[in-house]
Amino acid sequence: MKFLLLFVNILVVSNWICPVISKDALYEPVSKHGQLSVDGVNLIDEHGERVQLKGMGLFWSVWMPYFYNQTTVDGIKNYCHSNIVRPMLAIDTKDGGYLTDPEGETALIDAVIDAAIEDDIYVLVDWQDFEAENHLEQSLKYFDRLSKKYGSYPNIIYEPYNEPISLEWSTVVKPYHEAVIKTIRANDPDNLIVVGTPNYSQRLDLAAADPINGTNIMYSLHFYAASHRQEERDITKNAIEAGLPVFVSEYGTVNYDASGPVDVTESLLWYDLMEEYGLSYVNYAISDKDEGTSALIPGTTPDKVCREEYLSESGRLVVEHNKA
Repeated sequence: MKFLLLFVNILVVSNWICPVISKDALYEPVSKHGQLSVDGVNLIDEHGERVQLKGMGLFWSVWMPYFYNQTTVDGIKNYCHSNIVRPMLAIDTKDGGYLTDPEGETALIDAVIDAAIEDDIYVLVDWQDFEAENHLEQSLKYFDRLSKKYGSYPNIIYEPYNEPISLEWSTVVKPYHEAVIKTIRANDPDNLIVVGTPNYSQRLDLAAADPINGTNIMYSLHFYAASHRQEERDITKNAIEAGLPVFVSEYGTVNYDASGPVDVTESLLWYDLMEEYGLSYVNYAISDKDEGTSALIPGTTPDKVCREEYLSESGRLVVEHNKA
């Protein structure tokens, strides 16, 4: 009887956190997996199979618009071995953003979405804001338009709040998400929504204690390996095991302030955890800025994106794992 109970317990757990075999993301496109959904803590495809997305995030749209095009996305897919790209819609910076130039910034994001659809990969559309609760009206307008225009494509994934600063999940961050989710779902009942968590998308435990009521919702984790270590990994493990579906929508191999050097040891520990739980992950960033987080060396042009000789130290480590 003890052996039977042990077998049943193992079976239940294996059905809850399904095993996933890591694969080269280049060969795991939308045409293979189709519509994504959330089953327990698992991201699954239209066939009910566990799927893992691995890819690259762009730099803020307002500062590197020259990477917001088909040529860049082609490189991200083919040479960075990615099945997902994450454009970052800058909302409010000293140099502008969506609040001051909604048409120009929207056009940049649409160009990346169109390129991702053309290239048969997923696209995670990020509202790059730290105090989105103060811009709810603008956010609702943007995601209403986005979901009306692209909601019928299985490529689309929504990220309505990049990195909430506020620790007030239940009274500030969660109500914001619920309002945006309601707007999206009026136009798009199915596509995945990844919601930001407090303290720059690191406090998964707060969301796990009071999750959002809805379907096909995951919770974002952001980490920078040299700064965020075992304590953050423990929070992540505990949240997943408590039933929270997690999506790593931004990570770096260096310090949180974008400075180097690459911390290979801590990065590998994070990769081990993400593979253990089959988490999807998106690296920051496709950038030729001279800083540690950049996947590209300075001066890289869109036609050279992700080509091996133009990858930084961080970029080489990231692409190695996108292929794994």
